[in-house]
Amino acid sequence: MDTMHCYHCGLTIQDKDVLVFEEKEFCCNGCKTVYEIFRQNDLTCYYDFQAAPGATPTDINGKYDFLTDATIVSKLLEFEEASTHIVSLYLPHIHCSSCIWILENLHKLHPGIGSAQVNFPAKKVRISFDPQQISLKALVELLCSIGYEPYISLENYEGEKHKIDRSLIYKIGVAFFSFGNIMLLSFPEYFEVEEFWINQYRGFFRWLIFFLSLPPLLYSASGYYVSAWKSIRAKMLNIEIPIALGIIVMFVRSTVDIVMDYGQGFFDSMCGLIFFMLLGKLFQQKTYNFLSFERDYKSYFPIAVTKISPNGTEEPVQVYAIEKGDRLLIRNQELIPVDGILISEKAAIDYSFVTGEAVPIEKKSGDKIYAGGKQLGKVIEMEVLFSVSQSYLTQLWSNDVFQKKLHSKHKNITDRISHYFTPALLLLALVSFGYWIFLDTDTAFNVFTAILIVACPCALALTAPFTLGNVLRILGRQQLYLKNAQVIEQMAQVDTIVFDKTGTITTNKKTAITYEGSPLDAHELWLLKNTLRGSNHPLSRRLYEYLPAQEKATVTHFEEVTGKGVFATVEGHAVKLGSSQFLQHLSENTHKKTKVHVEIDGVYKGSYVFNNQYREGLEALFERLSASYHLVVLSGDNDGERKILEKMLPAGTSLVFNQKPEAKLAYIEALQQEGKNVMMVGDGLNDAGALAQSNVGLSISENVNVFSPACDGILDASQFSKIGYFLQYARNAMKIIYMSFAISLLYNVVGLTYAVTGNLLPIVAAIIMPLSTITIVSFVTLMSNAYARERFFQTKKTVKNAA
Repeated sequence: MDTMHCYHCGLTIQDKDVLVFEEKEFCCNGCKTVYEIFRQNDLTCYYDFQAAPGATPTDINGKYDFLTDATIVSKLLEFEEASTHIVSLYLPHIHCSSCIWILENLHKLHPGIGSAQVNFPAKKVRISFDPQQISLKALVELLCSIGYEPYISLENYEGEKHKIDRSLIYKIGVAFFSFGNIMLLSFPEYFEVEEFWINQYRGFFRWLIFFLSLPPLLYSASGYYVSAWKSIRAKMLNIEIPIALGIIVMFVRSTVDIVMDYGQGFFDSMCGLIFFMLLGKLFQQKTYNFLSFERDYKSYFPIAVTKISPNGTEEPVQVYAIEKGDRLLIRNQELIPVDGILISEKAAIDYSFVTGEAVPIEKKSGDKIYAGGKQLGKVIEMEVLFSVSQSYLTQLWSNDVFQKKLHSKHKNITDRISHYFTPALLLLALVSFGYWIFLDTDTAFNVFTAILIVACPCALALTAPFTLGNVLRILGRQQLYLKNAQVIEQMAQVDTIVFDKTGTITTNKKTAITYEGSPLDAHELWLLKNTLRGSNHPLSRRLYEYLPAQEKATVTHFEEVTGKGVFATVEGHAVKLGSSQFLQHLSENTHKKTKVHVEIDGVYKGSYVFNNQYREGLEALFERLSASYHLVVLSGDNDGERKILEKMLPAGTSLVFNQKPEAKLAYIEALQQEGKNVMMVGDGLNDAGALAQSNVGLSISENVNVFSPACDGILDASQFSKIGYFLQYARNAMKIIYMSFAISLLYNVVGLTYAVTGNLLPIVAAIIMPLSTITIVSFVTLMSNAYARERFFQTKKTVKNAA
């Protein structure tokens, strides 16, 4: 009978079993139903990415009834609110670009699904959905109906316990066993031993070698065939095609040699080739795993959260020092770093980090609150349920909602080279084979295979990601935490640096404070201290620490107006703190000092005057940066310290004062319209818009659990004087990429020269291939570490001399 293939899943079907719908053949009603679903929802371009990309839907009647249990569902969910649930599911059937496309368009299949993000390497999808429109059970059944049945087990409750995939190790073991034994059995051929060998054992040993070569051919190298076949079906040419072709050519040629009694063939070279290529793949896999581990482990945010000790004292601690059962204090605009139980009477939580929607959700005492929310309003207390999940915080920070539209020049170079590499390589191999076949048949096959193997662009493709990954790790060790590798490229292109003043070039820890106005009595100081307790502005935090300790009071209302001040109701008293314009008091006096004005129950009391202390090494930093960058100080304060800054900072530094948050953003836009690449350095509070608008937004962290989701990097305040070093290091990272590109291309040119001239055996090419990867990885590691040490010591020396 005629055989056909299912339009959806590609399985072979007999004529008698075929189901025809719209002139398309399907193997079962499940595949036909999936096609109908896609067609009804205008999603049939799913099939344009790849022919027959789907999986056959399974019969799931009653299989997921356990998902009606609220306790089990609660354990599976990452986030659970009235109108938004978020779940991450492992989908084993994810395998190609079509899968990514259809899963990220799930919202078209059901209105209750908000968004879906696919993690292709982990075969996971993170889905946001409205439980009032679609339950988790219905969502899972929908995934099953389109051929993406999730794998749900007890490990989903207990955290990340991934099964170790040892398939590559097994393949290497099989290839090595066959390679070793084939070489051992080939010794008589190697040494041209005659006598008994010719008459009795030669044929037997040759066929034994043939059968020993089959496991590496059919099992160990299977990944190359599958990848090559998928590439061909998708009408693309990837690097697996020449590798698979080289292996097959060597096997066919060797089989012909044995059958025709021309010799023993190249089975030893073929098995050695597979073994060394798989070894190179293992090394590359370990390299990426190493980078991923370092990134996860080192990229804890350098932010602190206030912990309340059993005796009631408040102390800032690093987020990763938080443990289950700890009691935390969360102020206005602070990020909630862990899941916990709300202890305070009520709270308003902004979950835009998680959902992308900045609509505050009301919570009452005893409710569960989730990591990633931002507290709005008066200070709250919570009890920790779980220790900090750094990977979850990183995921929130990298949410697509807050991503800037960056493009990687070096990724584009790699993609462009790889795109033309394979067809050029195949053409060169065929031309060389055509030339040598008329001169020497053995050499022709050797040349053909060696060319296909030696010119693998693996090292070329590894250059940029490994260099930038290693630089990310080194910067993390020096307490600069970047969102992703592309930020390094953006930093290398910066030509203008804009600094905020308060909390950025000034430090909150050393600011001298004096009071001017009517003396405040103990009751008024008590009201003032409790008002400031909920604010996160640098001046508020410094003043809170300056005032004497007071008993806690009940704050019934709290409002912080960005860039202006704070209004609160404490035990029935109205307290107002902030600028003179916010209090509608007199304009700033002629001295133009940085002040926080105080008003209690509508009566103006006076003001606290801040004599700003600038960060250590500021003058040396600006002096060094002025040689390569245009510098700007952009402040929301008045220009009372203009003369001080003009004296401290190098000539040519632009000083711009009285800038509200929206004015800062407009200023950055104006610079960019002039063609400038701008880096904004701020404290993440009043600078959120400017940080988001800039090419690179750097948030300074100083014992405050606040940063803008739009910032590209977080710098520990203690490392402020090293900004120049970080920028120069980013430029050096780009130099390393170009140098390693050159080395990789040189390797390919030299290797191909030897291969084309017939002076390179296929097995030697297979050994050289992983060695080239090792060379590139070693080079970029050594160079990035060397540049880090060199620039670090120069920076330390500069700061020391300036001091």
